[in-house]
Amino acid sequence: MSVFELVAATLRAEFSDLLQVEQVTRVTARMAVALLLGAVIGWDRERRDADAGLRTHMLVSLGAALFVMVPAESGMGSDELSRVIQGIVSGIGFLGAGAVLKMGSEGRIHGLTTAATVWATAAVGMSAGLGREGTAVLATAFILLVLVWLRRLEVRKAHRERSRDRRHPAK
Repeated sequence: MSVFELVAATLRAEFSDLLQVEQVTRVTARMAVALLLGAVIGWDRERRDADAGLRTHMLVSLGAALFVMVPAESGMGSDELSRVIQGIVSGIGFLGAGAVLKMGSEGRIHGLTTAATVWATAAVGMSAGLGREGTAVLATAFILLVLVWLRRLEVRKAHRERSRDRRHPAK
């Protein structure tokens, strides 16, 4: 066997998980969906100038998808996959905690929505990675509903309170 043939055989063995077109398509689709949905969520956070923006959410979603795809694709059992999912949820919790700050003498908390969004984005990535792309899309829609629609309600409420305070100043 020549060196070239040996290298080719070694590379074939290393990439044996992606030799069939359907495997390549499945892996690519799951990663692409995770990446795209992470981008959709991250874009909203980027527009709001949140600490964790587009790239962070894309990477969290893709990473979560990969972490669940590898055990599922390699034939590991549900116990191993369960431990991987537990690790993702815990690890993302620590990542999100880094976005939460306590500010000022009043102890206002800042970054909680960003932390929760990073956590939810990991769940979207896990859904895509497990082949539940429809669930991932639906979850993304609900996340955006919370981020966009509830934000509008909060802004309206704050505007009404400011208007009321101007009409009835404290004495």
